[in-house]
Amino acid sequence: MGNLATLKTARSLETDEWQLRVDLAAAFRLAAMNDWHEAVANHLSLAVSADGKKFLMNPRWKHFSRIKASDLILLDSNDKSTMDQPDAPDLTAWSIHGRMHGAVAQARCIIHLHPTYATALASLKNPEILPIDQNTARFYNRIAFDMNYGGMANSDAEGDRLGSLLGNKQIMMMGNHGVLVCAATVAEAYDLTYYLERACRNLMIAYASGQPLSVMSPAIAEKTAQEWEADRDQFQSHFAEMKSILDEKDPSYAD
Repeated sequence: MGNLATLKTARSLETDEWQLRVDLAAAFRLAAMNDWHEAVANHLSLAVSADGKKFLMNPRWKHFSRIKASDLILLDSNDKSTMDQPDAPDLTAWSIHGRMHGAVAQARCIIHLHPTYATALASLKNPEILPIDQNTARFYNRIAFDMNYGGMANSDAEGDRLGSLLGNKQIMMMGNHGVLVCAATVAEAYDLTYYLERACRNLMIAYASGQPLSVMSPAIAEKTAQEWEADRDQFQSHFAEMKSILDEKDPSYAD
């Protein structure tokens, strides 16, 4: 009887998935609010199964600012018929997210965007985020780089290539393309994306000044990055606060 008491009921599983839907829908609305979106392109996804192969994603060509929890589609990366269905996701979304969920351990929530400053930095010959302040130092030695853009990501092979390049890191600067962020929760993925774009903005503005950069020493940059990692409460509070702001502005994301 003790073991039975620990089993989740069907109702609790439904509740868990609904909360995941609400959190992911909030992330879409916040991405639009922060001007990270690009027309009706780009994708966010969130695993709902232990193996990561079942995941939620935005429906094809729906604007981030209008996405609701009930709009999100549930996909299975093992279902080869997905792209033949009337509500099939965008091919690039399926190629990247469908392959990475389940194959990359840290990829529970995947955010793939083309935000202005991160994409500008990813378009430079050297897209490294140099540690010139606290925000940029957060990402010191913690970024994977894809410097072999080959066009739209529209094949399983491309998704596999990106997953292999990411390795055990959470963030990839995608040369000539954009960024990809992975995390265990929507809250952490959102916080990482927020600070990543802020870091890229700070660096690009510093580059634009034409003045020499004051780059931290490796020891100080690593120390700062570790201090960011030690603060595990901030990103939870950050996301909770942003959802409260959404609730005040337009709570329809949770419908």
